[in-house]
Amino acid sequence: MKFSLVAALVVVLAVSHGTEAVSLVKRDVQSEVDRIAKILNDMSAATQEMVEKVKALEVTNTAQTYLEDSKAKILPLVEKVQAEATKLQEQVKPFIANIEGQIRPLTDNFNAQVKPLTDKIHAQVKPLADNFQAQVQPLAENFQAQVQPLAENLQAQVKPLTDMMEKFFQQVMDQTKALLPPQ
Repeated sequence: MKFSLVAALVVVLAVSHGTEAVSLVKRDVQSEVDRIAKILNDMSAATQEMVEKVKALEVTNTAQTYLEDSKAKILPLVEKVQAEATKLQEQVKPFIANIEGQIRPLTDNFNAQVKPLTDKIHAQVKPLADNFQAQVQPLAENFQAQVQPLAENLQAQVKPLTDMMEKFFQQVMDQTKALLPPQ
């Protein structure tokens, strides 16, 4: 980096000396120094940008290499864990089958003991439910028979009132329309 700065400085000085040697006497020395300083500052900034870009590229390459190395190290471990899991599953299968074989008679025995109890409860509750339904059915029919005439009587009394209200509202609407100016 230092070499490139020095080389750039030498080139700038050589170019400015060769092309403007004659007019150097006429010009102000301070303006030439300022111009060269500006050129050097611009070159320094450009060089700094290039250095940062190279560093960023190196960091990216290092990260990519690290990821690839990590993947290469982890992949065999993953394969080993999968193989161990498969072996463990094969070893557990007979154990699970043995447990199922031991539990199945217990559940069958439990079901055999509970089924007569549920059948007995069902046998006792069914006649009660049938009896209840037989007693409630006539009450419901009697209630409906008593309520039906009342509902019909109420409807007969309310019908003229609703007809009268409907006519009244129709007259109000007709009168309101008559009061509105024509459109």
